[in-house]
Amino acid sequence: MSFPRFLTESCNGLAAGFPASLARRQRSAVTHQLANKDKSLTTQIRNIAIIAHVDHGKTTLVDSMLRQSGVFRANQELVDRVMDSNDLERERGITILAKNTAVFYHDLKINIVDTPGHSDFGGEVERALKMVDGVMLLVDASEGPLPQTRYVLAKALEAHLQPIVVINKIDRADARTQEVLNEVYDLFIDLDAEESQLEFPVLFTNGKLGTATTDLAVPGVNLQPLFETIVKTIPAPAGDPAAPLQILVANLDYSDYLGRLAIARVFNGTLRTGEEVGIAKLSGEIEKVKITKLFSFNGLKRTDITETELGDIVAVAGVTGITIGETITSYETPDPLPHILIDEPTIAMQFVVNTSPFCGREGQYVTSRNLGERLEKELLTNVSIRVDQTAPDSFTVMGRGELQLAILIEMMRREGFELAAGKPEIVTRTIGGKLMEPVEMLTVDIPEEFIGVVIEKLGQRKAEMRKMHNHGYGRVRIEFRVPSRGLIGLRSEMLTETRGTIVMNSLFDGYTEWLGTIPHRAAGVMTSDRHGSTTTYALNSLQERGELFVGPGVEVYEGMIIGQHSRDNDLDVNAVREKKLTNMRASTSDEGIRLIPFRTLSLEQSLEFIADDELVEITPKSLRLRKKILQAGRRPRKGTEPVSAEA
Repeated sequence: MSFPRFLTESCNGLAAGFPASLARRQRSAVTHQLANKDKSLTTQIRNIAIIAHVDHGKTTLVDSMLRQSGVFRANQELVDRVMDSNDLERERGITILAKNTAVFYHDLKINIVDTPGHSDFGGEVERALKMVDGVMLLVDASEGPLPQTRYVLAKALEAHLQPIVVINKIDRADARTQEVLNEVYDLFIDLDAEESQLEFPVLFTNGKLGTATTDLAVPGVNLQPLFETIVKTIPAPAGDPAAPLQILVANLDYSDYLGRLAIARVFNGTLRTGEEVGIAKLSGEIEKVKITKLFSFNGLKRTDITETELGDIVAVAGVTGITIGETITSYETPDPLPHILIDEPTIAMQFVVNTSPFCGREGQYVTSRNLGERLEKELLTNVSIRVDQTAPDSFTVMGRGELQLAILIEMMRREGFELAAGKPEIVTRTIGGKLMEPVEMLTVDIPEEFIGVVIEKLGQRKAEMRKMHNHGYGRVRIEFRVPSRGLIGLRSEMLTETRGTIVMNSLFDGYTEWLGTIPHRAAGVMTSDRHGSTTTYALNSLQERGELFVGPGVEVYEGMIIGQHSRDNDLDVNAVREKKLTNMRASTSDEGIRLIPFRTLSLEQSLEFIADDELVEITPKSLRLRKKILQAGRRPRKGTEPVSAEA
């Protein structure tokens, strides 16, 4: 199968110095031709998911695939990482939600699912793999396979999906392409891949420039080899369009005009607009509904269709109340598909109503009812979290990791919610009468001079070193097996100890027996003992006692944490004290006060920092640290039993 002519001509034309407008006109013409192709032709379909470790270039490569397939208009203004439509995704440079798009290669439609690379969002990957018949494993040409690479590949191999290996970022100065490819082969063998899965094709790409090649000696010109490899390697969808209807819901969307939309894969049968079908609920019931609209994907847009095609990924309207994992099937002869199985959460966090003296000042939604409704809404689209209401004003939210829960909190505060969050805790199990806790496989990449301090710090957190590898260019990669508890607060400490040079990644690695006490935070905190606004005069005397979290002119209240104490005990301080005015003057008495710059904690750093008796107060405009019990007289001293009442 040859590559679309407009791509070859565009690339050759630009290389020869032809005007870029000519290439754009060629691309636009072919795009129009593809969009208006003969409807009598049977459109072949390929469904593929792009999986990789975080920041290995998945979304950038999808950008190039969309551009070279003629999805965009010639004069359309584009942004980088167009699939990252969420504001948080753009700010952090990571993919959080799995999204799907589609491109046309001749008369063949390729549905592409862009998945997150971080293991905290593994639930997105697991359900995305239910919609596809093959995967494109993307690996950085310098970093090689990392923990999330192992995680997503293991899920794909378990699902018996056909892989394509893509070594990306081959233009990096420190690229070690052949060595990385050998590591990928070792990873496949280590994960017990089937013989057919081991015979994967390999491509070398530069996602930013949009080039691919099967031979490093021959530089790539465009993504033609990648498109052709997808067509040849990924199998066509199996199933029978005349069989009983089976459409599995793997994602949800919302339209202001149509309500809830189910993003689903057609496994068997044909669904038509206006047809009455049954929804096989997770509870086992069959609910009768009428389909009002059907959409197919074309680029970043949805196009109206009147009936589905076998193997296609579609959006279905008119399915109020449907959730992820349910099946759209025949009402008379229902035949539901197995539910999507998701790994259990390992981290829990308390979400409570904000009870500080400043509550209600900045947020629009502040009550327990608002909080409960928002968490119920999150459960509809996020299958990897669990929510338990432990008290009228408190919810226990469980997820895959701190980052996943921090992202949820950040989304809520941007929507106008106020709440307080407790310290992240692990979710334990009792197996055979023994208390078991989750453990993680931690990979750290550090300069050679920090090996000693990293091993020492992780040893205090019950970590066990498994492997060490020196790449030979000044950095060392070490693998540890460490309890999940030991990772709480570790990132900030390691960044400080290694002067910001460490690269850390972790992956859930099962359960082990409880390993005993792990120290969390050696230092105490400085807590305001009264309400008021901080003054430069008061903070000047306090900065010698530790590290401040607030500057002058900040409104504080009793029980609010304003800094970290240099010793291991908590200290109640007066941060609002003003200098007394007198008529006496001296040559040195009115010299300017210079404050050391205070430390601003991000949301993730705040959650890592707090202890068991502390909370993070989260509002749309502010982050504050506070004690659970605000009044100093009611707070227990260290070594005493805590008071159960909440201030």
